[in-house]
Order: sequence, then structure tokens, then C-alpha cells
Amino acid sequence: MSEIQISISLVCSVNQPNIFTHRLLTSPCIAQGILPLTAYFNCVNAAEAFNTAMAACDGKGWLVWVHQDVFLPPQWDTVFCGALARAIQQFPDLAIAGVYGVNGSGTSARRAGHVLDRGNLLRENTSLPCLVDSLDELLFAVRIDSGLRMDPSLGFDFYATDLVLQAQAVGAKSAVIDAYCEHWSETPIAGAPSDAAIERIARSASAFERKWFARFPVTTPCLHFEKPGDAVTYLQSLRVGSP
Repeated sequence: MSEIQISISLVCSVNQPNIFTHRLLTSPCIAQGILPLTAYFNCVNAAEAFNTAMAACDGKGWLVWVHQDVFLPPQWDTVFCGALARAIQQFPDLAIAGVYGVNGSGTSARRAGHVLDRGNLLRENTSLPCLVDSLDELLFAVRIDSGLRMDPSLGFDFYATDLVLQAQAVGAKSAVIDAYCEHWSETPIAGAPSDAAIERIARSASAFERKWFARFPVTTPCLHFEKPGDAVTYLQSLRVGSP
């Protein structure tokens, strides 16, 4: 079997330049100019950055969406491209590849991925590459000629799973591959998010529910959507002082 050649470029939405500088820009493959990175500052939603970058692509290769608080370890570019090539050999209709996600939903959901999340190593038991029905937003690649675009109505949440469901609707596949990286999110692992964060996520959850309720149940790495209204009710219950 001939070797699959992978070409990737990176795009990031930045609203905290200090974190962007301290985390993503220190990644060797970026600092050394190995991978091209386009950054968009103070976007109103993730789609503004991603869709603009997609429109500027030449129609070949893969566009990697990456959070500003991610660090890519040495040789990450080589590891990622190799893992992506192997996934394509196994799943020829692959349109999206991420580093953490969920296969199935509800009680049958299986987490998949290998990342360092806020200092905690997540190395799930699921063999990789693994087909998934949901992806985390921290890092994922989309095949440029797939025609997939982010939905602006989802703001800064659930857009990766939205892309997975878009891909499934046209017969394309999504997978998690083994390309370890570090995610240094400021969102607390335990305890309630800020009220502002809850409101932001709730708005995106409502938009996601309106768009995909016919496909429910859907389990993402952060929330489970059983029926419309459930996710927002759960999020509101996280508010400090809620009964």
C-alpha cells in the first residue's frame, strides 16, 4: 500500500494573547516554523476564524483547529501526520480527526483519546484510531475538500460535535487518533464554572439542541443531550447557590 502524504496547517482563535504566547506559540513545530499557523483575534464565534481560514485554503490537505491554551510537544507534527495517515488507510471516508472524543452515546458511550488535560493524563482504553460520534474542541483536523464549515450559531461550544454530525449526514467519518498534546484550560476540573461561562455554554447548547434534536441522544466529552432542554437545565443547576 502506497504511503499517504499528509499536509496540514493550523488555525487558532485568540482572545487571551498572553495564554496564546505562553502555550501554543511555544510549541516547537510552531516556534521553529515547521507548521504554518494563522491566528484570528477577538472573534465573535469560532466559525469566524475557522471558516475564514478554510476559505483561504487551496483545496488540498487538512486544516487543524487548535485552542490557544494547547501545547504541542516536540515532533508532534510528525506524530500527528503519521497517525492521520494510518487512520485514513483504515477509514478511507475520514473527514475529521481529533485527539479526544466519544464513540456512541449514553450508557454505551466510550471515551477515546490520549491527552494531558490540566495536568491530568487521560489515556482511555479505547484502541486508536477509533471512529467517534463526538469530538472535543481542543484540537481536531478537517479535510479541506470535505466542504464542512462551522456553524456560527454555536458560538464557542459544541462546534466539533456539530462538524462530526454534519460529516455523518453526508456519509463521511470522524475519528480520534493518537497524537498526544497538552491542554491547559482555565476551566476548573471540579466546581462550578463562572456564571458567564454557564450562560455562554447554555446559549450554544440551546442552538445545538434546536439543530440536532432529531439525532438525540448525543454524548459529548462534556455534556449529554437526551432531549431538548436537558443540557440547559443541567448547566443552570451548576450555578453557585442553586437549590
